[in-house]
Amino acid sequence: MSTRIAFLKGHGTENDFVIVPDPENSLDLPPAAVAALCDRRAGIGGDGLLHVVRSAAHPEAAGMAAEAEWFMDYRNGDGSVAEMCGNGVRVFARYLQRAGHVTEGDLAVATRGGVKSVHLAKNGDVTVGMGRALLPGGEVTVRVGERSWPATHVNMGNPHAVAFVDDLAHAGDLRTAPPVGPDGAYPDGVNVEFVVDRGPRHVALRVHERGSGETRSCGTGACAVAVAAARRDAADPSVTGTPATYTVDVPGGTLVITERSDGEIEMTGPAVIVAEGEIDPAWLENAVR
Repeated sequence: MSTRIAFLKGHGTENDFVIVPDPENSLDLPPAAVAALCDRRAGIGGDGLLHVVRSAAHPEAAGMAAEAEWFMDYRNGDGSVAEMCGNGVRVFARYLQRAGHVTEGDLAVATRGGVKSVHLAKNGDVTVGMGRALLPGGEVTVRVGERSWPATHVNMGNPHAVAFVDDLAHAGDLRTAPPVGPDGAYPDGVNVEFVVDRGPRHVALRVHERGSGETRSCGTGACAVAVAAARRDAADPSVTGTPATYTVDVPGGTLVITERSDGEIEMTGPAVIVAEGEIDPAWLENAVR
């Protein structure tokens, strides 16, 4: 690397990301480089990295280029690749707006979880069409210390195990992944949400994100929680014919999740760009050695 690399820093309900614009997919970002950039002491710091690439320039997204000009090549904080990140999509869209690639209104963003519809509102909120949830079924159990809970398996393009608990403190420190059984239920790992009720159609969560540890927010996790809560509350929109909207408090703020009667899920919340600068290529080369 002989030239400096641009970056920005942003967050969605305090789920924070390093943003690396690379329209032509010319940068080499191996897992070690991503982990170094996301390191909170030795790097820039973030729960994950948003690699901003034109869909036509990325082999994983070229097939979506006719639907979405831009591809969110999302990486977890440890450098591993992830299918989707709901808060990340909102921040990704906010970056595109800041860079002048899009304006207020509707746009499409390609992800490994498919093409997502996004709306940039005048009030600053960003709404993302998160697609439909899959509920594969089967019994799943989450354990922390001596406690265990049955969990609902919800797939939002990435896997989630949702456990309703009496107290969010029962989730423990969440620095390491809570054990989820049976063995082999999630061969590629899983995001685990612990959920308590705050009021009618109002819940709060803590989450361990696969590859990142506990985060201040998880967009796909908030959607998975709303879906699991609607089934628990006998409010499944496919049965009632009425949309179900849940307010979901996360440690970093609040998201509003609506599941429509056709199964489509919409997530609304803030997205903020807080800084921009340049990465020293010599530092990055040394960091990944």
